[in-house]
Amino acid sequence: MKSYKLSLLAFSFSGLLFINNTFATNPIIMDQFTADPTARVFEGKIYLYPSHDIPVPPGSGARANWFCMEDYHAFSSENLSDWTDHEVICNQTNVPWLNRKGYDMWAPDCVFKNGTYYFYFPVGGRIGVATSEKPYGPWKILDQPVAGARGIDPCVLLDDDGASYLFTGGGGISVGKLKDNLLELENGLQRVANLPQPGLIEGPFAFKRNGTYYLTYPHAVTINGHQGERLEYSISTNAMGPYKWVGIITDQNESGCWTEHHSIVQYKDQWYLFYHDKQLSPNFDKNRSVRVDYLNFNDDGTIQKVIPTLRGVGIVDAKSKIQIDRYSAISKEGVSDSFLDETNTFEGWKISLNGKDTWVQFDRVDFGKNGLKSVNVRSASSTGGLIEIRLDKTDGPVLAQVKIGKVSEWKVIKAKLQTVPTGVHDLVVTQNENNNVDLDWLSFE
Repeated sequence: MKSYKLSLLAFSFSGLLFINNTFATNPIIMDQFTADPTARVFEGKIYLYPSHDIPVPPGSGARANWFCMEDYHAFSSENLSDWTDHEVICNQTNVPWLNRKGYDMWAPDCVFKNGTYYFYFPVGGRIGVATSEKPYGPWKILDQPVAGARGIDPCVLLDDDGASYLFTGGGGISVGKLKDNLLELENGLQRVANLPQPGLIEGPFAFKRNGTYYLTYPHAVTINGHQGERLEYSISTNAMGPYKWVGIITDQNESGCWTEHHSIVQYKDQWYLFYHDKQLSPNFDKNRSVRVDYLNFNDDGTIQKVIPTLRGVGIVDAKSKIQIDRYSAISKEGVSDSFLDETNTFEGWKISLNGKDTWVQFDRVDFGKNGLKSVNVRSASSTGGLIEIRLDKTDGPVLAQVKIGKVSEWKVIKAKLQTVPTGVHDLVVTQNENNNVDLDWLSFE
């Protein structure tokens, strides 16, 4: 048996917590580019392990205008609204068996077995492993990659009979059974047959539900002259296959982002799809951002197609800054969103209500049990105007009327509440006059 000694290199600082610039809306991480998200449930929380897109460092030798990834972060959340950044858990400079900087740390995975967390990461065409006693680290990188495992985008499926399987991408999808130590393959990898053709298939994510094995993956297809990936899935009664194609999970990204990568996880009786798009980098799809939406199954086990949303999932605390520009619905005309600062997209967006009878809706806001008394609105307007904040629908009870002054610079305006809500409600901001009003966020107190 091959000996896997632990490297002395460990990221002791990976236990640090950073909570700024994470939201309950899409994208969920707003202070850096994130992609290829693998979500897992550990210790009663969702843990997210994405890849990390960065600009090409000058003089690095990395390929210009291409994917550039040098490390991994981990994130966690209990409510899918507030995300904690556990900082860097692995960096290409700290992989003991890697002899070059290729900036090719693609999609990772993480699983828990026998009291240990195993973090799998692809770099240099091989699959490395780091271990930890906690899902956030510190991590110790093994001195050798998984022998015989070539490719990218590793996914490990832990079966309910104790068996473990490694799936990898790269020119197709391969699968092999792992030994109990999760570090060695029993008989190498074999190519998964019967997947759709033609078109590149990569990024496997496998899981088991009600006795059925689901193999999900991005598939590059050409539709109406546009080539890009969409998420598809096949099923089997055996983890090793054969698999039968069933259907489409998401269509090609409307944004034009060529890649798609994802994971599917059940948390507190609800299934979720984590994926990425290029929202924070609309002109360059090699800098991507992680999103999450609800995923549901039909009674026969097939997956209902997921329609991406800006609102995302989770319930937002009314006392937080509610990002109204990540809306659930808008009026048919007169509403648009744009970046607050085109030179720094991490600042987020604003939403504009232009003209009479325009409105924007934001779902699932928790007002708690103790009545709140006022609302703060960060706004600007070239004309001045009056907005109404209503509960649940466009003609619902009026929470507040907020007079927006004619001011080009952003200003926070406070207004008293006419209704004192409790519990979870949808919010609708309406404008009934022929004015132009820009909104950034709302917050109740």
